[in-house]
Amino acid sequence: MAKGKADLDKLQGTWTILTLQMDGSEMPAGAPGGSKIVVKGGKFTTVSMGAKYDGTITLDAAKRPKTFDLKFTTGPEKGNTSLGIYELDGDNWKICLTVTGHTRPRTFATKPGSGHALETLRRDTVGAAARKSKKAAADVHFKPVPELQGEWSLASLALNGKPLGPEYVKYGKRVVAGDEMTLTFGKDVVTRAKMAADPGKYPKTMDYIHEAGMLAGTTQQGIYELEDKTLKVCSSAPGQTRPSEFIATPENGRTLAVWTLVKR
Repeated sequence: MAKGKADLDKLQGTWTILTLQMDGSEMPAGAPGGSKIVVKGGKFTTVSMGAKYDGTITLDAAKRPKTFDLKFTTGPEKGNTSLGIYELDGDNWKICLTVTGHTRPRTFATKPGSGHALETLRRDTVGAAARKSKKAAADVHFKPVPELQGEWSLASLALNGKPLGPEYVKYGKRVVAGDEMTLTFGKDVVTRAKMAADPGKYPKTMDYIHEAGMLAGTTQQGIYELEDKTLKVCSSAPGQTRPSEFIATPENGRTLAVWTLVKR
């Protein structure tokens, strides 16, 4: 059996990119915006950041860590090859690969100037999750909150206590129309969710039922405060209990975002 045949068989299908770290900077949860890698036979297709890439994938499961090569045949990276390492555990796939660098990573980590990207992926179950989310949403009564309506630009973001670099922050946008919230990052939709909020509580509360994007089918709890045109939101990871304070650390796994109102 070829060195990577067994793992290649396990990789067949569609994978959603859950987290992305580049050159030591962590992108926002879902920043890949539902970006996916589709593996079919020995070929792959990646749709990410508004672009489509195609090519061939070769694995070597005998190496430690396991290695893979992505040879791009179409798209912006046509003619280039990314060298990477990977771990595969059921429906979870972790990869670290070259983006601008030329030396294969040795560990699952990135640092400034490395030219490496670290991604975690999960086998795509969006179809079933979306149906589940739709059913859950039907049982909840949402009411638009006037103070949250409009278009907001991202001012700052902390993920697990680590701030996102300003070169990425500028691409974040949040649009609330009625009881629906859409979060985009560049050209990609990070999530679209039904949103409920209670401005009468202290701290004010915010809840999401995600209908599209990498978090589709999950629910999320948060708190917020609004001062003039500045909105601060602290959200727990999907399925976790609501935060009681505006703090995001590596231990609590929360996201702390500050938004500026652009227009209503």
